[in-house]
Amino acid sequence: MTGPRVHRLANGVRVVCDPLPGWQTVALSVVAGRGARFEDAAHSGWSHLLEHMVFKGAGGRSAKQIVEVIEAEGGHINAATGYERTSFQVRALKHGLDLGSSVISDLVLRPTMDAADLAREKQVVGQEIAEAADTPDDLVFELAQAAAFAGQPLGRPILGTVQSIKAATPQTLGAWRSALYAPETLVVSAAGAVDEDELLRLAERDFGAAAGEGLAAAEPAAFAGGTSTVAKRLEQANLVFLLPAVGVKDPDYFALRLLAEILGGGMASRLFQEAREARGLAYAIDAYSETYADTGILGVFAGCDAKDAGELAEVTAQQIRLLADPVGDVELSRGKAQLKGSMFMGRESALARAEQAAGQVLLFGETLDPEAVAAEVDTVTPGQIADLVAKILAPARSATAILGPKASLPAAERFEQALFGV
Repeated sequence: MTGPRVHRLANGVRVVCDPLPGWQTVALSVVAGRGARFEDAAHSGWSHLLEHMVFKGAGGRSAKQIVEVIEAEGGHINAATGYERTSFQVRALKHGLDLGSSVISDLVLRPTMDAADLAREKQVVGQEIAEAADTPDDLVFELAQAAAFAGQPLGRPILGTVQSIKAATPQTLGAWRSALYAPETLVVSAAGAVDEDELLRLAERDFGAAAGEGLAAAEPAAFAGGTSTVAKRLEQANLVFLLPAVGVKDPDYFALRLLAEILGGGMASRLFQEAREARGLAYAIDAYSETYADTGILGVFAGCDAKDAGELAEVTAQQIRLLADPVGDVELSRGKAQLKGSMFMGRESALARAEQAAGQVLLFGETLDPEAVAAEVDTVTPGQIADLVAKILAPARSATAILGPKASLPAAERFEQALFGV
């Protein structure tokens, strides 16, 4: 089966076409390979603020008209800012590609940037920052991330701070836009009911004149580690444990994904069975991996009663240490099946396919064959996972965040003692 095809416009913009015969909808994703990781402290949150601002007016349309023109044709428009990329997405009926491309190009290249709109949007983002601070299961992740990558862009919240976004003006934010959405960082990706010739024509029309130099490459990240505990009157304690792992380009990437799956990826996982089913310590407990271009983390999140936090921390550490011994064939096979299942199920969404293709082009310069990826998952051995656990534990560094009643806070120390014997 022929996979997505990648093209490059003369100005460096890359175009990915993934036609799906018989589909009645199309998804368009325009992704810039830059995000919050490329900000210094003074510009913290500017990428997210910019993503908000372009929707206030662009290409002669007002904020209301931007949404109305898409929805009038049965479509939906959205955007998202991450650490390493910013994406704009339109989902539409099969004849909506022309309009979607036109609107997104206006957002990316021709936003109005009105001073009054900016003042109001700073207030909106300020409320978003306050809401995150008031939401325990958001705040605890920010605390853990800040401890893991202290003093680095990956350790700062994507939303920034009220102080950092306050400094932005229409002119300085406009200059930030030119660098953030520079043509060599842009990928125009469409999947579903899309014709390749039409997509290339629209990409040239709407993005072929984009110009400017992008932000410099991000500095390498280093896992610092540390503990962040905040006492707060809550019904439950919120716990996050992070360990240094590998990046998306590392040969052990799939071993990391399988490690997280086996540790706490589902109801059959070790943490779920031991912490929840066998001991009743937590209703919710999950393990996950977060990977960036050059580094990554293995994480565990749990919510529990304050009196159980210490024991839960020790159980988590014990289960991580046990994975230094090779896993059994049945457990590994189940992890592989779950990982491949989620990968192929995700590809049944046109938007997910368009986003995935854009991300792969940004990272690898090409799209990856799903069957080849699945085959690579199948090559992971028990020994490879055990070796990765040893590598993760070797620095004896973790980042722990505890948010909840005072009685839960010693769980941070109990986790480190159980994991590293210190």
